[in-house]
Order: sequence, then structure tokens, then C-alpha cells
Amino acid sequence: MYSIIVVPAPAATSGDQVRLAPGERLHFGRTAPRTAGGRRHLDVPHPGVSRTAGEIGATANYWTLSNFSTASTYVVENPEGAGEHIKIAPGRVDAPVPFEFSRVVLPAGSDLVDFCVWAPRHDYVERAHTAEDGEPTALAFPLDRSKRYFLVLAALCEPRLRGEPHAPLPTADAIVDRLRPLWPAANRAAVQWNIDYLAVKLRLKPGPDTADAGPRLNGKKESLVSLALRFDLVREDDLEPFARVPVAGPVR
Repeated sequence: MYSIIVVPAPAATSGDQVRLAPGERLHFGRTAPRTAGGRRHLDVPHPGVSRTAGEIGATANYWTLSNFSTASTYVVENPEGAGEHIKIAPGRVDAPVPFEFSRVVLPAGSDLVDFCVWAPRHDYVERAHTAEDGEPTALAFPLDRSKRYFLVLAALCEPRLRGEPHAPLPTADAIVDRLRPLWPAANRAAVQWNIDYLAVKLRLKPGPDTADAGPRLNGKKESLVSLALRFDLVREDDLEPFARVPVAGPVR
């Protein structure tokens, strides 16, 4: 069974997918290296790419990337992860990549070239909680997706989940406009109250029952969105309630 599939960029010499089984490796670079043993090679035909730029390794449930460059950092992006990415430093060997769908971006002179890697064979634990296990573990971030505060959090995260990782966050008024078809009584004060409530619920600031008010939380919305996206507290499928609600101009 193949564990990863490499999809060359459109400019590559071959548009065929390269399929790697666990244990197989694939060199990539400007031209195929003159080495014995018939190593597999992905040709990236750009004069700014090294002849032996790096290597991909396949395992059972993830893949690795080696950067053979002495000066350039490679970036592996998760196109489905709202800007999530990792950097592979020059000379780094066998760096593990956890993404199921990735875009490998290589600096090439004044250009950036890329190719995609799919890792469809990701394994996840499947184990139901039973009475014999004792008390269940408390959730780290207990959120109820049926509550209005979650609608507010989803609206905050929407621009970046829609593929704009550096988009400005919506204002309270913009959130009101976005939520009004789903929550007719929404207003600026209610939205701001829910943002404050989320900051306490997600432990970004102490609750009102504590004597210590804690430091003033600057960038509250930015902190909420950063935490929510980092730990997948809000995902793309959580935006489904907004699908039938047209966006009135930029979400700011």
C-alpha cells in the first residue's frame, strides 16, 4: 500500500504522480543526480533550484523531508490549516511532516516553486470510553457548539479559515452583521460579552470569581483566534451555518 503521493508542479517535466510505499525515498532537484542504484528522482526544472535539493521519505503514517541546501530554508504549508506551516532549516535531515495534504515551497532565486505531497494513510486511535476506565478525562477546552458564544468564535475565525491566514479579524459590528441571520437579537454589546466570556472559558484570563483580575489582556480577539486555530477548536465544517449567509463585503 502506498503511504504518500507526490504531485509535481505543472512546470515539471512529468505530470505523473509519484507514489511511495513505506520505506521508499524520493530525491528532488533541478536534474537527476548521477548516482548508481537507480534512485527515484523528482525533477524540478528551475535554474534557482539545486541539482540535489532534498529528499522525501515515506513511512507508514507520516513522511519526512530532508533539506540538502546549505543556505535556503524550505517551507511546508498545510493549505487546509489556516496558515499552518513548518520550516525545514538548511541541512536538516528527515524532518517529520504531520500534514495529510502539504505544499512544499522552495526558494528559487527571485521565485518560489512548489509541489504537493499527499499522505492519505494517517492512523488515528479508535477507542471508546468504557465504565471500567473510571472517570473520563476532563476536556482541555470544553466548548458547546450549540451555544451562541461558539457562533461568535466561529465568526471571529472565519476569515482565516477561509484561506486568508493573515486576514484582519472582524470587528464586533462586522460579527453582528454576520450573525444576525442566525441570531436576530445579536448586537455589539452581546458580541463583546461573548468575546469576554470566551477569554475566561479558554483560560486566557482569570474568571470573575477569582480575587486576582490578572493582567490586562491586549489583543483579546487575536489571542482567541490563535488558540482556536492552533488546537482546531474551530474547523472549516463549523462554518457550515454561515454557508447560506452571504458575506456583505470584506469581513473586517
